[in-house]
Amino acid sequence: MSFESRDTAAAEDISCRYGASRLQCRGPLRRPAPGYIAFLGGDETFGRFVPEPFVTLVESGLGRDCVNLGCVNGGLDAYLHDEDLLAMAGAADLVVIQPLAAQNLGNRFYRVHPRRNDRFLMAEPGLMALFPEVDFTEFHFINHLLAGLNRVSPERFAQVRAELQRTWTARMRNLVKAINVPALLLWLRYEQVSGADGTEPPGDLVPLTRGMLDAAGGARLLDIPVMSSAAAGELAGMTCPPFRLAVAERLIGPAMHRAIATRLLAEPMLRQMNGKRPAGSGGPLL
Repeated sequence: MSFESRDTAAAEDISCRYGASRLQCRGPLRRPAPGYIAFLGGDETFGRFVPEPFVTLVESGLGRDCVNLGCVNGGLDAYLHDEDLLAMAGAADLVVIQPLAAQNLGNRFYRVHPRRNDRFLMAEPGLMALFPEVDFTEFHFINHLLAGLNRVSPERFAQVRAELQRTWTARMRNLVKAINVPALLLWLRYEQVSGADGTEPPGDLVPLTRGMLDAAGGARLLDIPVMSSAAAGELAGMTCPPFRLAVAERLIGPAMHRAIATRLLAEPMLRQMNGKRPAGSGGPLL
């Protein structure tokens, strides 16, 4: 196990790795006592640019070890191919899973980076046949790729969207099955807020739907509407270097993390685990 702190100026870079995993999770490294809760998710679960993410706040309020396995730019594929993190989650008494973006998945149309699932690697023959006029060497990130395809042909892009939503549902079901412990899906659903000119911001090109989440292996669903730090006026509370400001604007701030923790602490699946940590509870492994 190893611990890394690559840039002390930003809380996002306080990261660690478990076992032979190559995924960077939120540090410090933990050696939890039996009976812990594991949290899987993306930037929000990691607590990017936030000193105290909701996982830390839940641990304080619940009195039970909570292990933050959230990863920056993480995706379902990254977790499904990581034996060490699956083992960490599978040894917990409860796992809380933030549903991750549907577009960041390898599928029959394109491949993604095995760890940074937001990175585009290559188009599959089916996508090249569907969009013969597109030069796929121009794309490096999935969001850029999908926006470009949608501009070329919304009608053809609908086929890509449907494939991604089907793939996401199957992979989410596989993840819940692989972990094989009681699971709570924590849907952090960004609310769309009108801009200063009254226009609506662009929506997610491959949105998660309630039907997709309900089909995810029978896990209980907790739906929490959230707002970005920019929309909520929380940017001043974020800890990030100036060159990451545009990223921080799109993520949730400290007050939103506190609100999420409050909702989680009221959730019956966690309330029944309330109590002091078992004797010999493990703290940070430094």
